[in-house]
Amino acid sequence: MSRPDVHERAGALRRDRVPFVHARVVRAERPTSAKAGDEALVLADGTVEGFVGGTCAETTVRAQSLALLDSGETLLLRITPVEEPGGADPPGTVTAHNPCLSGGTLEIFLEPVVPAPMVAVHGDTPIARALIALAGGVPYVGLVASGRRGEAVLAALATGGGPEAPRRVHAPAGLDIGARTPEEVALSILAEIVACRPKPSGRSLTADGLAAAAGAAAGTATDPVCGMTVTTVETSLHLDHEGGRYWFCGSGCLRAFAHDPSAYPALAKNG
Repeated sequence: MSRPDVHERAGALRRDRVPFVHARVVRAERPTSAKAGDEALVLADGTVEGFVGGTCAETTVRAQSLALLDSGETLLLRITPVEEPGGADPPGTVTAHNPCLSGGTLEIFLEPVVPAPMVAVHGDTPIARALIALAGGVPYVGLVASGRRGEAVLAALATGGGPEAPRRVHAPAGLDIGARTPEEVALSILAEIVACRPKPSGRSLTADGLAAAAGAAAGTATDPVCGMTVTTVETSLHLDHEGGRYWFCGSGCLRAFAHDPSAYPALAKNG
């Protein structure tokens, strides 16, 4: 996928309100297959579209990106073939040691692109429309009405949609901030929506924290050949052998295992 194709695909994902991580190589030390400016998109299912390095580098980018979709933070990811001495990574950066990486070091900027919450405002709609909104699993349904009108609508919902239906409706809608004008009422409703919506985890950007987050998001296993931690999504390399599933960081490790499985401990067996 060329860079223009990546940009076109990113635009389509934004229009469709699909979350993804935009990965861009900002520095590449020779020899590397990736070059500065190479780009890729990482989707929530672990799919990588584009190119930011070989399979081994891609494995690390996938794992970190899945964690960032949850934290909502940007990250400068540094991937090195050998462990480097030094202290903790500066804020906003993580250094990952990838023993399979051949060649030089890569620095890749990861930026999560998460759609903003969508607010739909309906005017004089019938109760049937409200029931459809509830059945669709909308996380926040608010009713702007007087106390008497609100009670009547909730009673009708209980009759037509069951006892759980009215419990999911915020009536009256909005936080009690003493709103009087239409603008103040709108502000109180938006404030309640912000208070109710899911919050990013805000996990600190450390190698351990991101590894844990990636594991929680997709599950992890250990490559039996090189010992790397890899995410266990369907798009990750894996091999079924003697009733077990083994996961790999790259095709080299997969081929080595397939050639002689008995030479490697069963560290990555998963089911």
